[in-house]
Amino acid sequence: MANVHISSHPCLQAKLSQLRSHTATLRETKGLVSEITTILGVEAFATALQPKVSGRDQTPLGIEYDTVSITPSNLAIVPILRSGLGMVEAVNDLLPTPVPIYHLGLFRERVSLQPVEYYNNLPFHTDHSTAFPNPPTTTQPENKAAATLAILVDPVIATGATAEAAIRLLRDWGVQRIVMLSVLASEAGIARAANAWPEGVELWVGAVDGRCDERGMIVPGLGDIGDRLFIAIGKS
Repeated sequence: MANVHISSHPCLQAKLSQLRSHTATLRETKGLVSEITTILGVEAFATALQPKVSGRDQTPLGIEYDTVSITPSNLAIVPILRSGLGMVEAVNDLLPTPVPIYHLGLFRERVSLQPVEYYNNLPFHTDHSTAFPNPPTTTQPENKAAATLAILVDPVIATGATAEAAIRLLRDWGVQRIVMLSVLASEAGIARAANAWPEGVELWVGAVDGRCDERGMIVPGLGDIGDRLFIAIGKS
């Protein structure tokens, strides 16, 4: 799929191998997720963002130079709660200036493995429904997105249902493009996410594993990365 990019960076692959281990401590897990996010962000933003001359300044020696900023300038980082929070700081640190951070709360219902929305703080959004996989696809007149480009972050794309729901919510909000960063995906999951909006979303992932088990966990995967990041058992 043209909108899927799987990293071949050797440092990322080595760090992902370390992250898979059951012996990784909380500190190591958080650090590895952040470091992998940084590598993915560097690769993704090299094509998703463009430099532009924005003014003039002087060096400490008094020599003038052209200042450079990025376009589009109205970005937003959108983590999927909770595990997406582990990627936010790394993405923000890559960008030249701080950007707004909006949150989407989605969890998988245990039996159906379908996503349920429990939190959404996108400005100007309309509260349609708390259940998926049938989110609205038409943009409401009052839905004027505050961002042109949304950087959607979630460490794992397992079944792809949550990623698909988040992409549709952001599209419904009115963004023009989405760049999604994930540490790991399953084959079926990344295909589902990529097909949610083929012309508007790009997915950048560290690696792709073959399948999910009956609980919707990637095999061999990373385990429950939310539980690992926060030492707290979540809803799924």
